[in-house]
Amino acid sequence: MKQQSNQSLLFEMLRSFVTLADTLNVSRAVQDLGVTRQTLRRHIEILEECRGQPLFTVEDRQYRLTEHGAQAVQEARNLLERGRAWLESEVGHRVGLFHFSLSREDGYYYHLQQHPISRVWTHEGHVMKQAIQAWALSEGQIEHKAFQVVRPHALVFRFLDDHWLCAEVGEDSDFARWYGWSWARSSVGRKIDGLPGAGRFNFSAAQSYDELRATQGLRLDHIATLMPHGPDDRMRPICFARLLLGCRFPDGSFAMMSMVDRSSEIDIPGLDPDIIAQARAVESAPREEVVTRRA
Repeated sequence: MKQQSNQSLLFEMLRSFVTLADTLNVSRAVQDLGVTRQTLRRHIEILEECRGQPLFTVEDRQYRLTEHGAQAVQEARNLLERGRAWLESEVGHRVGLFHFSLSREDGYYYHLQQHPISRVWTHEGHVMKQAIQAWALSEGQIEHKAFQVVRPHALVFRFLDDHWLCAEVGEDSDFARWYGWSWARSSVGRKIDGLPGAGRFNFSAAQSYDELRATQGLRLDHIATLMPHGPDDRMRPICFARLLLGCRFPDGSFAMMSMVDRSSEIDIPGLDPDIIAQARAVESAPREEVVTRRA
């Protein structure tokens, strides 16, 4: 009965753990959570009892994550976000692969369908095929000569201090074509959630990147969303295939290469065909109407 009771409290206990991990301050945590100090401490005690290891140390009333707590907190965040997305019918699986669908009242949407990597050989563009071939030939070493053909079409990210940072923007990448090269290259060094569309770095994106960092393999997604575009920064529809490749920098640290192809035939179950049609209209519009950004 005790285990069953703890399981029913799991969501609230995870909220307590993540909030205290973020603030490392009991007063701030209970204010953010809207609970009592006693409740917060009891939640942490139950989690520590269930896991068999302490999550925090306390010295002079200062909370710090233990090594075990630091290893556990990201998964706790993922569980919370995935639970919220599941309750709101945003997340699921189609044919065993990850599916995400978000539509907000303000008109913003983000739809994603993961696809098998084998689809690259049968449906995707030439650059994506080249990227996988280069990845195999280089054994994932990003500075290998095999990658030089596709690097101009890619974005490269580094994971540092629990954040994804943009390390490189290819001049011929769809990102550069969408925003304009002079503006796109200034994105180097920014956190990924600070890139255009800031605030929309959602569970779907985080799940894709975290999975790739764990497997250090390959992942193919089709995405339909809205992104700021053109001199007026208006939110415009965009559909694209995205290939993520797990690579290595020369120092051995993890590098994520992202290849985007807007010309792919997007296959997202349940997606309104009008969304694809609108994105195609933006893609075919004269370049000067949609690419040039304000200085």
